[in-house]
Amino acid sequence: MELICPIDQHCSNQIAALLRPPSLPLVQEYFEQLISKRRCQGIKVKQNGEFGKGVFADADFEEEELIFKDQMLVGAQHPSNKIDCLVCSYCFKFIGSVEQQIGRRLYLKTLGIGISSHNGCESNSSDEDEEDHFVQNNHISENGASSSSGSTIPLPTTTVQSLMNGEFALPYSNKFPLPSIISCPGGCEEAFYCSKSCAEADWESSHCLLCTGEKSECCSRKALLKFIQHANETNDIFLLAAKAISFTILRYRKLKASHLSEQEKTASSILGTDLSLLLEAWKPISIGHKRRWWDCVSLPDDIDASDEATFRREIRELAFTSLQLLKEAIFDMECEPLFSLEIYGHIIGMFELNNLDLVVASPVEDYFLYIDDLPYPEKKEAEKITQLYLDALGEDYSICCQGTAFFPLQSCMNHSCCPNAKAFKREEDRDGQATIITLRPICKGNEVTISYIDEDLSFEERQALLADYGFRCRCPKCLDEET
Repeated sequence: MELICPIDQHCSNQIAALLRPPSLPLVQEYFEQLISKRRCQGIKVKQNGEFGKGVFADADFEEEELIFKDQMLVGAQHPSNKIDCLVCSYCFKFIGSVEQQIGRRLYLKTLGIGISSHNGCESNSSDEDEEDHFVQNNHISENGASSSSGSTIPLPTTTVQSLMNGEFALPYSNKFPLPSIISCPGGCEEAFYCSKSCAEADWESSHCLLCTGEKSECCSRKALLKFIQHANETNDIFLLAAKAISFTILRYRKLKASHLSEQEKTASSILGTDLSLLLEAWKPISIGHKRRWWDCVSLPDDIDASDEATFRREIRELAFTSLQLLKEAIFDMECEPLFSLEIYGHIIGMFELNNLDLVVASPVEDYFLYIDDLPYPEKKEAEKITQLYLDALGEDYSICCQGTAFFPLQSCMNHSCCPNAKAFKREEDRDGQATIITLRPICKGNEVTISYIDEDLSFEERQALLADYGFRCRCPKCLDEET
């Protein structure tokens, strides 16, 4: 029996308006304002025929030149990764100190919250731990400082605590200063920040509705905790969807407050939902390409094609369960259409089709590489202390911050199996912004493309993977290999 969401039925007109693709002039105006605000000189977003939007060079670029940096609209660190990396919940810079980063990791190890090893930065399923509400995820550096392999060597608890408490300074750690830790203004113990401005920005954009602390503005903290637990146990993409809905609700409230002020709070402007204001609040989300999640999510390798219908029905039911928990936690009657299953499915589908991995390199890795590169006398003296901590961390010392995010400009970039650009973090890129770098010179007027997949795969493998994005690639490489 198919699940029916009542909001989908009685808000059908508003939902249709929200999901209607914005007009071309509106899209153009939005991106022109965004590019100007972010000072992304040298690019334009234009309609690209059958492929929709595209990013085009508005200046000549040399090889390995920065094209633009893109601030995320919404993003989240994987809940599992929070065990390994303490970062700002808004900009995702590492915070505290090298000592606190190392000490915290080692302390959680002593609690039995281990680090399971994977190659590369990739997420894994996780379970919530009552000690910290965080679950781990990891990254192993393929190059870098030497560390002991196999089992790690534990350190005394007092030694680990002295690192966490700032009572002991590692040699040369002052070469790697990090912002101080700022607590969540709502009093939760899961969000931390690098500055007061980041804390305030996150609170105002979405966190005030998703905070589990005493000052949270959600309808039910108990329901919110259930929603978060469900997302952690099933798919953390639900956390991103919750941020998108919270972001839209708060934008709507600000727009309405401004409107009421201008209209001197006339009775006609106070009552009910103002759809025009809700559409304006929704605009940043409306720009992203969308399909319903259960329609566009890739069929897992372990699911037979004959079971696809059952799989997609189960995914829809999973989204429905998540939505009901979120509705109980943050429901706003004036923004009721946002809590329809149709809208929720399209938001999640937008992230499925457009998200970019959020990766920020660890200063802990940089620190141990610095020690390893010291001249021999200094290195030998420093390693009398640092080697103990490196051995205790083991091969997983270099875990980076990992998550997923939606970037407005990056999401407009089209795919090519012979791309002329890539998402690549340089040494100086130490926050969660997307950084797009040229792979070869790009002339003014040419489209800037990236690869959504591993372009070194065979033609058949590439086309199979790209089918999940809803298109068949016709780039020069594919046309050449197809004939």
